[in-house]
Amino acid sequence: MRAAGRSVRARLRERIAASDPGLLRLTAGLRTVGAIALTLAVLSLLAADVHLLVAGAMAAMVATFAIREKQLGAQAVTLALGLPVALVSVTLGAVLNARLYVGDVFFVVLIFCAVYGRRFGDRGTALGLIGFQIYFLSLFVGAEVSSLPALCGAIAVAFCSSALLRFAVVPATPTGVLLRLRLAFRARLAQLVSAQLDLLDAAPDEMDKALEAVREGTARLHETAMMIQAQLEEGTPDESAARLVQRRIADAEIAAERLGLLLLTSRSAERADTLTLHLPGAPAPSVGQRAVPDEAIATLRRDLQALRTLVLRAGSGDSGTALAHVRNRLLGYRDEENLPPAPAAVQDVFRGIGEAARSVLGLRIALDGPQDESDDTPATARSREELDAEDAAIDGGEESAEDRETGLRRPTTRAAVQVAVGSTLAIVGGELLSTQRWYWAVLTCWIVFLNTASTGEILVKGYRRLLGTVFGVVAGIVLAGLVGQHTVTAFALVLVLIFAMFYVAPLSYTLMSFFVTAMLGLLYTLLHTYSLDVLLLRVEETALGAACGVIAAALVLPVRTDRRTNELLGTVLDRLAEVTEAAVGQLSGGSADELLDKARDLDQALADLRAATQPLTHPVTPLRARRHTARYVVALLETCAYHARTLAATAELLPTHPSIAADPRLRGAAGRTVRNIETIAARVADEHAAARVETGPSIASLLGSDAGTPRYGRITDRVLRHLERLDEAVVGLARPLGVPVAEPRA
Repeated sequence: MRAAGRSVRARLRERIAASDPGLLRLTAGLRTVGAIALTLAVLSLLAADVHLLVAGAMAAMVATFAIREKQLGAQAVTLALGLPVALVSVTLGAVLNARLYVGDVFFVVLIFCAVYGRRFGDRGTALGLIGFQIYFLSLFVGAEVSSLPALCGAIAVAFCSSALLRFAVVPATPTGVLLRLRLAFRARLAQLVSAQLDLLDAAPDEMDKALEAVREGTARLHETAMMIQAQLEEGTPDESAARLVQRRIADAEIAAERLGLLLLTSRSAERADTLTLHLPGAPAPSVGQRAVPDEAIATLRRDLQALRTLVLRAGSGDSGTALAHVRNRLLGYRDEENLPPAPAAVQDVFRGIGEAARSVLGLRIALDGPQDESDDTPATARSREELDAEDAAIDGGEESAEDRETGLRRPTTRAAVQVAVGSTLAIVGGELLSTQRWYWAVLTCWIVFLNTASTGEILVKGYRRLLGTVFGVVAGIVLAGLVGQHTVTAFALVLVLIFAMFYVAPLSYTLMSFFVTAMLGLLYTLLHTYSLDVLLLRVEETALGAACGVIAAALVLPVRTDRRTNELLGTVLDRLAEVTEAAVGQLSGGSADELLDKARDLDQALADLRAATQPLTHPVTPLRARRHTARYVVALLETCAYHARTLAATAELLPTHPSIAADPRLRGAAGRTVRNIETIAARVADEHAAARVETGPSIASLLGSDAGTPRYGRITDRVLRHLERLDEAVVGLARPLGVPVAEPRA
């Protein structure tokens, strides 16, 4: 019974870890709600009135979510600086509230400074956010000079409560966050293996659904790998340890993605296209009658289940004989003589399981330290030796890039000017709608500029905020009617809504706006200013603020979505060429530094491009053809990134892996691919560029390997396959991007 209870708890923990990597959303929600609850409790004991309770709750929320540094010491400094900024801001708000024009001008200047402060990093962003939000708070509660002492006291209590929750009750150290992210990576890796198992067993009419689950699992695993990458520097004791974890995470991610491709190939009549895993909505390859012995399929199903068990138990401290037996069996598939009798495509899947088991072993050694080796088979011992040799070869390195843009070309300066102009329009328009609630338009204008970089992104964010606000108004009406004047019940619901707001914020901006608006309906009820007209005015002011933001973005120093996406597309292509050239150079016998870092830079550039194309791929966009083109291009680039990432990981193995040796012919054979990437990048930068994409014989034939490459020859067949798929994907980019393709030479 006790074991069953532990099993249920373990499964629940795995699901939570997978759905919220690092528990970042849960931590943010609990910390914010806890800070607000503590503030309300202290102020209630001091017999504060409702206005002070609302002000304290809002200040506690701001003091908690504004801080973004990873190290606790830096967080403490920013929070300490934030309190005087908040006190000055609320004082100025109270003093200038009655001075119409002076107050409006100062508000615009404050907004400009708050946005401009982003150029100074997380601390500048946090202090700017605190200054703006506390000034907004003074307008919301109608602060007056006579009430300033009590209001400042409530804000001080809020900041102290936030500090107590952050540093004592719900601390989040970089080491702890990284540990939880590692658990999330394992949980998501296990989920991906489960999806791959479903793909193996899916009936022909269920293939599309099963493939979509594999796509989603692959994307979620990659997302977690990127989150770990962002925490490595602060969460590991030294650079060598960071690079070791980075290496093992990359190995596991690549092995899992490759296993999915091999499974897909084993189910289809021909080799599956890598693009199939990266293009949302792409149909699954046709599945014919399975010509595979039942014994082989049963063994494959058993081994995929065993791999999933190995992933989940890797971090549990369980190293019993049964687990060692499973590990040894799966690692044995790395030897040809241990492969079960089956068609070649199915044997490839067994090889993929062996490589995935090796990556799990490496992950466990890197994350949990040395393991018991008493039950090792020769295959397992050899895998350990390979991993030890790779670990010894890992060297640290560091590289930084600075933003060289200056003046109005600097993104923070441009955004500050745009939001100042948009806020001015919002103030004027908001005053025409309401002389008392005009600040809602300014708040919306401010918010739509946060974390956006193009007119299209601002338009989509404004649309999502308006949609969430409309539905939030309906919820606010219902909740206000149910709560009435029950202060304790209303504040309890406010805490629930705030937790929900922070928990869903990274997932859906529309849902976040919904919870914010519903919460405001309750706050208006507490302030005795609730009415249907007030909530409808909230919708009008939100629409006005979003419109002002879009107008300012479109007319003042505009960054068109096309221009933004082209810039990011050029960056992705540059990173792709850099990774490919460096990896091929090392595989050809040269040397390259920080290959995995370069690969992660490519992944980050691709993530930025994916976010920037949201206005083009959003369901409401009327330009259907552009939406399909954007999705297709991003999917092709993800395919290219996968192959380049794998080449980089393989090249880093070169000094230590016995089955990989440098081949000088590779540089010349892959030169065409690099030139094609550079040609496409040049065409993206200048549509009048005349260069053409080259086509010709396969890379294998250029190496004199038409009949196939020996499995343990001078270069593995896997490297050749990745190079050929990368070459094909790069040529495939030419058509949607309008780059001419030269006819192959005779």
